[in-house]
Amino acid sequence: QSGDLAIVEDARGNILVRGLSTPVAGTEEEALHVFFEGDTNRHVAEHALNKGSTRSHVVFTIHVESRSRVESSEKVIFSKLHLVDLAGSERVKKTGTDGVMLREATYINKSLTFLEQVVVALGSKNREHVPYRQSKLTHMLKDSLGGNCKTVMIANIWPEAKMIEETTSTLRFATRMMRVSNEATVNVHLDPQLLLRKYERQIKDLKQELAMYDTLAGRSRVQREEYTPDEQRELEARVQRYVDGEVEAMEVPSLRAVHETFACFKRML
Repeated sequence: QSGDLAIVEDARGNILVRGLSTPVAGTEEEALHVFFEGDTNRHVAEHALNKGSTRSHVVFTIHVESRSRVESSEKVIFSKLHLVDLAGSERVKKTGTDGVMLREATYINKSLTFLEQVVVALGSKNREHVPYRQSKLTHMLKDSLGGNCKTVMIANIWPEAKMIEETTSTLRFATRMMRVSNEATVNVHLDPQLLLRKYERQIKDLKQELAMYDTLAGRSRVQREEYTPDEQRELEARVQRYVDGEVEAMEVPSLRAVHETFACFKRML
């Protein structure tokens, strides 16, 4: 992990975080180890209402790739799961925070405001712009809020009369989140190397099939590669004899020969 995390989009519109470590986990045990390791990096502190208050939002992202066990399959299905723990909105008068914790509370409340603005825009039928770039949180979650995704929100409330304002605010935000509608589709990527090998096999099979047809038709082996300079000169001489009337017909044994013969006629015009 780097202290300066830049959020960017690739050519496909996928959100990437530069400077963030992305370890590869081959098993469930390895994935859980990374998860617990990330959990230990959380910054918590105590204030008047919570002995273990989270002082920042936490985002744990899991990238999953699924490949066929058949080596010839070039399709790769990929998915991304964001587990997001949003720090709670704080009223400074109730928490009694000051100093560093006060600044943290200000940043938390500001980012939650930006998140709510994005949710309101996504839920609006006549929206013209969604302000994803207002904060790192909303920019990072762009493809998990209004993109090709399914989003589940769990709202936590404090069931006491003295917290009615916070509870109402949380439920209002959850209601706005319910208005966001997306249609998710499977993300399929074609592995270019496997795709290349597939095309090479297909070309090889087609060449063998053409050779078999030539044999069954009683034709000598027909060349299907590009013409060499010597072959081009020989063909040009045959075309010239045909144009001059020295021969009544020209044998054109393959599509390759047809293309090259037409090219000869063009050069002669």
